Amino acid sequence: MATTEPAVGATIPENTVAAARPKRVRTGCLTCRERHLKCDEALPECQNCRKSSRTCKRGIRLNFIDTQVKSPPITPPTQDWDITFQDESREIASEYRGGLGKYAALSQETEEVPGIKDEALYQFSSGVMNTPTLAPQQLPSLQQSLPAGDMESYPAVSQRRPDASREQQIHSSNNTDSTFTSQTIPPPPLPTYNNSKQTLTPPSEDRGPLDSPEELLFMQVFVEEVGLWMDSLDPYKHFSRLLPFNSLHEPMLLNAFLACGARHLALVNPAYHEDKALHYYDDATTRLLEALQNPNRNTVTCATTAVILNVYEIMSERPLQRMNHIAGARALIKECRWTAKSSGVGAACFWINVGMELLSCIRFNWQVAWDPDLWGVDMDFSREIEYGREEGWTYRLMYIVAKIANFRSSVPRQAESTQHAEQMRLSNRFNEWNQLKDWIDSWNNNVPRTMHPMGYLQPHQTSSKSAFPEVWLIKRTTIVARLFYHTGMCLLAQTHPLLSTRSPDMHELQQSHAHDLCGIVAHVKDRGVASVAIRSLAIAAECLVSRREQEEVLDIFDRIQKETGWRTGFLHKELKEKWGWNNEEQYQQQQQQNIPASMLPLQGYQYQASNLPPVPPPPSLKQGPRQGIINPILRSADFSAPTHPYQSHYVAPLHLPPQPHYSQY
Repeated sequence: MATTEPAVGATIPENTVAAARPKRVRTGCLTCRERHLKCDEALPECQNCRKSSRTCKRGIRLNFIDTQVKSPPITPPTQDWDITFQDESREIASEYRGGLGKYAALSQETEEVPGIKDEALYQFSSGVMNTPTLAPQQLPSLQQSLPAGDMESYPAVSQRRPDASREQQIHSSNNTDSTFTSQTIPPPPLPTYNNSKQTLTPPSEDRGPLDSPEELLFMQVFVEEVGLWMDSLDPYKHFSRLLPFNSLHEPMLLNAFLACGARHLALVNPAYHEDKALHYYDDATTRLLEALQNPNRNTVTCATTAVILNVYEIMSERPLQRMNHIAGARALIKECRWTAKSSGVGAACFWINVGMELLSCIRFNWQVAWDPDLWGVDMDFSREIEYGREEGWTYRLMYIVAKIANFRSSVPRQAESTQHAEQMRLSNRFNEWNQLKDWIDSWNNNVPRTMHPMGYLQPHQTSSKSAFPEVWLIKRTTIVARLFYHTGMCLLAQTHPLLSTRSPDMHELQQSHAHDLCGIVAHVKDRGVASVAIRSLAIAAECLVSRREQEEVLDIFDRIQKETGWRTGFLHKELKEKWGWNNEEQYQQQQQQNIPASMLPLQGYQYQASNLPPVPPPPSLKQGPRQGIINPILRSADFSAPTHPYQSHYVAPLHLPPQPHYSQY
C-alpha cells in the first residue's frame, strides 16, 4: 500500500505536534524523577527500576523552603485576650529526611519587638524552636471522677470546650446512619485471635495512646455508638468521654470497652464476626473474676467493668444464654453503695443498670428487683425547675415508671374469696392507681419548658407521609424522658382497676399517648435513644388500630435495627400476634369494629365503673406470668444472699469506697 509522507520543509499543524508530545507523568516513582526519566507508573515496580535493578521508591516529595520574617505580625493587645504567634515549621520539617537542612541556623539572640510582652517572644535553642508544653494533668480516679458534694455545685450551662465541635459530630441528633456501616469502614484484617503469640495489654501497666489499629477502631465504635446511649442519662458522659482514658491503665476495663465496640461492629457490618468480641469479653471476664478474689481490689473498677460487660450481654444475639454479669453488676453496685444520690461514675453506673432492668421489666411484666423506694430519688418537684437540669427530672420519671411497672405486674388474676376482701382490694388498687396518675401528671406539669416538645406537627402538616405526628424534642435526655412518660401513661391506661381498656376514657388516653410516642420514634434521628425507643415503641404499638400505622411501626423497627444493630425481629412476631395478623378472620372482625387487638375481650371478668362494684363470678385464669413475679435474674443480686453472683470467685473486699454524699441533685 502506498504511503504519503510530508514533504521536506512542510509545516506540521500545531495540534499534531501537541498530540505527539509525551504527556507529563503525575504519579511516577521518585527514582525515575531523580533520574529525569519518564516513569510508566507500573506497580509494584516500574519498568525502568526493574531493568536497572533499582529500588522503586514511591511517595510524595515535600519541598521545605526557609522563609525569613524579620517582624512577626502584631495584633494590638486588648484587655480580655492575648495572641502569640508560634512557628512550628522547623519541628515538622525535622520529621522528614533532609527537611531540617533546608533551614538556616537560628541565632540565639532575640530582638525585642515593640508592643509584645517579654513572655511572648520567640525563644529558640539548639536550632529548633521549643514548643510550649503544659504539665501533664493526672486523670481523676474512678472514685473521684466528680468532686464530692451535690450536683448543684456545677453550673447549669457548662463552658464550651475546645473539642465541642468534634463531640457535636459524635453526639449529633441529625445523623441517622451508623458511622461504622459496611460502606464507611475498610474490611477487617485477617483474624489473629487464634494466634498464640497475640498478647493483650499487660496488667497494671500504664500505657500511652492506643497504637493498635484494631483496638483504636473498636474503641472508636464504642465511644461513638455504644457509649452514645449508655450516657443518655448521664450529664457528664462518663462512658464516652472519661472512662475510656481511665481504661488506658486498667486492662480489665479496656477489654470490656473493646468487647462492646467489636460486638456492635459485628451487628452493623457483616464483614466483622463476633469471635473477636468474644475474645475481648472472655479476657475481661477472666480478669474480673481474678480481681474479685483479691480482697485489696479496686471495687469501683470491678463494678464499672461488670456494668460494661452487662451491656455486652444485652447486645448479644441470645442474651438469656449469656447473663453472667447482670446480677454480678447489680451486686457490685450495691457493694459500692451507689444509689440515686451518688455522684460521678457511681451515678452513671447506677442509672444505666437500673434503666436496663426497668426496660426488661416492662417487656416481661416483672416487678423491679431493686425497690424504687430504696433508690434515694428526691421527689420534691419544687426543686430544680430551672433549665439545664433535665437529667434530675428524668430520674424522677424513671422512679414513677418503675412504680407503674410494679403495679402492672401485680394485677390480680382472680377475685378474692369474699366480697368484702374483694372490695378492699379494689379500693386499695384504685387509690394506688390514682396516686401514680397524679404523680406522672404532676411531673409533666412541673418539668421545665426544655422538656416539652419544641415543635409538634400533625401528620397532614408534614411531607414525611408518616401516619404519626412529628414531635420534635431537642436534648437526648428529654427524648428519653418523653418516651418513658408516654410509656407510663399507656401502661396506666391498660391497668385501671375499675375501667377496661375498651372504655372511652382509657381508650382515648391510650391512643393519644401511643400516637405521640410513635411520632417521637418515627422522626427522631438520634441513635442514642434506640434502646429506650425499642421497648417504648413495642408498648405503644400494641394498641394501634390502623393497618397503615401497624405497618409503619414494623418499618421503624427495621430502620432501628439497620442503623444501630439492635435486634428487633422478635418484635415483629409478637406484635403480629397481638394485632391478629396471624388470624385473618380475627383481623377482619377487628377492622370492622375498629378495635385494637389488645382490646379484644379477654377471658375473665371486667370491672364495672363504680367505686365498690359487686363481686363478679370467679374468672378463669389466663395463661401468662404469675402476678407480682420479681425479676428472676436480679432477685438474688446481692452478696449477702445465699446464692449470690460470682459465688465461687467472690472474696469480700477489705476496703470499700467512702460513703457517698447524700445530698440533692
